[in-house]
Amino acid sequence: MNNKKKIIDQYKKKVNEFKKYNEAYFNKDKPVISDSEFDKFKSDILKLESKFPFLKNEGSIKKIVGAKPSNKFKKIKHLRPMLSLSNAFNKDDMIDFLKKVNNFLNLNKKEIELFSEPKIDGISATLVYENGLLTKGLSRGDGTIGEDILENLKTIKSIPKKLQGIEVPNLLEVRCEIFIGKKDFIKIQNDFANPRNAAGGSLRQKESTETAKIPLQYFAYGFGAVEPMKFTTQSTFLKKINEWGFNINPLSKIANGINEIEKIHQKIDSIRSSLDYDIDGLVYKVNDLNLQKRLGNTSNAPRWAIAYKFSAEKAITKIKNITIQVGRTGAITPVAKVDPVTVGGVVVSNATLHNEDEIERKDIRIGDTIQIQRAGDVIPQVVSVDISKREKKSKKFIFPTTCLCGSSTKKEFSKSTQKEDAVRRCTKGYDCKYIAREKLKHIVSKEAFNIEGLGKKVIDQFFDLSLIKEPADIFKLDYEKIRNFEGWGDLSIENLKTAINKSKSISLEKFIYSIGIRHIGQENGKILASFFVSIKEFSKLFDAKKRQMILRSLVELDGIGETQVDAIENFFSKQINVKIAKNLINQLNVNNFLIKNKDGKFSNKKLMFTGGFRNMSRSEAKSIAENNGGKVLGSMSKKLDILIVGDSKPTKKKLDQAKEFKIKIITENEWNKILNS
Repeated sequence: MNNKKKIIDQYKKKVNEFKKYNEAYFNKDKPVISDSEFDKFKSDILKLESKFPFLKNEGSIKKIVGAKPSNKFKKIKHLRPMLSLSNAFNKDDMIDFLKKVNNFLNLNKKEIELFSEPKIDGISATLVYENGLLTKGLSRGDGTIGEDILENLKTIKSIPKKLQGIEVPNLLEVRCEIFIGKKDFIKIQNDFANPRNAAGGSLRQKESTETAKIPLQYFAYGFGAVEPMKFTTQSTFLKKINEWGFNINPLSKIANGINEIEKIHQKIDSIRSSLDYDIDGLVYKVNDLNLQKRLGNTSNAPRWAIAYKFSAEKAITKIKNITIQVGRTGAITPVAKVDPVTVGGVVVSNATLHNEDEIERKDIRIGDTIQIQRAGDVIPQVVSVDISKREKKSKKFIFPTTCLCGSSTKKEFSKSTQKEDAVRRCTKGYDCKYIAREKLKHIVSKEAFNIEGLGKKVIDQFFDLSLIKEPADIFKLDYEKIRNFEGWGDLSIENLKTAINKSKSISLEKFIYSIGIRHIGQENGKILASFFVSIKEFSKLFDAKKRQMILRSLVELDGIGETQVDAIENFFSKQINVKIAKNLINQLNVNNFLIKNKDGKFSNKKLMFTGGFRNMSRSEAKSIAENNGGKVLGSMSKKLDILIVGDSKPTKKKLDQAKEFKIKIITENEWNKILNS
């Protein structure tokens, strides 16, 4: 009995400590331990609960919600979305970036002038000036909608409140990175985990007088909306706003060609430790703003910029155990649990082992001494094993052939590579509770339904309590039950209810992406949405006979290949997926796909390209057609309206079929005339 009391006292002490860590991290922006230490601490408590069932009478920490939904600031839509950046980690990645830019613009290997800027490890914000006066200041938010933090930004004395100089635009949206200098951080380091966290916590203070106490700085690096637009290059833009009073990074400079890119990158990498601010790489942008406009964006990143991260930082540690994680697509991923070690300023206790083949190739075993590396925000990975330190009794790791749910796993055969996939996958789908849980986390994420306050930890909690088992359950939550859980008051419940109700109205392309069909990303979701237009038409995929006819048409779409078509067939051939999709649709208002330009030059027209163009790539031509309301097909069809024939090596078969189907054929010159008309 005394032993039981001792365990309960120890448990209560740990739970109280856990609550303090939670409060510091989520509500005060002042974590007192690292993320990995927090996760380990929580795991230790859960192990106690599992080992001693009588502790459940004391209340489980599973009921403690990590973060309350933010309701500190008014939400405002950005004039132009704040997109994220694609990453490069080595010279080959940069060569690939330059090649893609060159191919898109059809520049025939002409050297493109880039502009390099240090990538500050801070907090992104945007400043809006109307007639030279600072009128809005927003946090990044989800990239589309930010928080109104104008009064807090005004406390940064070096941010101009009124623009001085000539030719100031009527409207100017300036993007900047807010940070705290390393020297200044030393004075307040007891209150924050790191400089970036300190900057974030300061900007999210409810009272600007509190923000004013923190020595925040900034560098301006880009723009959103500008009216009238007078800049022609990124370099002249920065030079001009510097004249108007903005701080710009002095290490920014023009770069021509891969050799110069590498030279600049190595130089800045060698001096970064001496800088008074943290940087984790360089951002390279196409300097010509007209070329930037032509390149445009993907769904979440510009095609004209890339973040070239600095060399990965390495550390030596030891593998304590190898566990298995199940992803939303059923992928079985092995993870090495390692002795906590600091890599690049971050304490890590997990490292990815990628897949079964990787473990076998490197002969990775439990107990091994390993070297791990962490590049940017990527989860640490195992670089090598020190065989000389391996114990004699060490045994090879046998990769499990079953999922955590007990179901069999398999490696799929790839038609594109004609090889067996390296990744082993669970065969169950939504019937596997581990996959179901991860699919729920995907559906509430920013890129999908974007339900603020319903993050991964809350999904875990609600899933364990059987409050949410499938997506439709999100919209039928029992808020009265939630009210009984610790950490959920009237305000937090009301905020969650508001966020969920708001997400009930969703675009067709986001819905398609959200339901988690393998190989269907955001770009594919958009292409499919432009094909189906309405949820009513999309729902015809639920019927096996109709689906076969639709899939034959989907092959014609540019950007949708055999892999995507097979994935759609596999997904909807499982009745549980159809049932879940139907249940979800019944809870939503799925908005029809909006054609970019209803009155465009190719509105409601189906186009196809063949042959190379003199002045633009096929990708750019496709982008122009879609921006003008057209739909681009990838294969010949009787439904085609126009075949555009480039001057360089058009396909004879396509020309012959177009003539046979009596499809309108236009030349490259005629295409250019239509665009310029």
